[in-house]
Amino acid sequence: MLLAISKNSFEAFTQLITLLIIFVFVLAITFFATKWVGNIQKERSAGSNIKILETVRISNSKYIQIVKIGSKCFAIAVCKDTITYLCELKEEDLVYRDASTQSRSESFKAILDKFKKDKPED
Repeated sequence: MLLAISKNSFEAFTQLITLLIIFVFVLAITFFATKWVGNIQKERSAGSNIKILETVRISNSKYIQIVKIGSKCFAIAVCKDTITYLCELKEEDLVYRDASTQSRSESFKAILDKFKKDKPED
């Protein structure tokens, strides 16, 4: 009886390990396939004359974008079903930020450290 129980637990453990290996394999395939498709899309748009310089969200489905087409820059409003021309901009009036100085989100560790400092000690 003890041998039967250990055999069943060993089979369950090997099934679990097999399932985890398959899961990691599927995740790896998904990661590399997504990266490959993204590179193909990037290469297709790399030589284009249209670039989106900046996007600002106004509401859930409304955005203002600065678009560079050729050598001219335009401000457009993008809605759910429409795109509206707002005005033409001079490129020398635009302010570009460095990617290194622009921090859109804090790291998880920085946020966690803030909560640790704010939490009163028990």
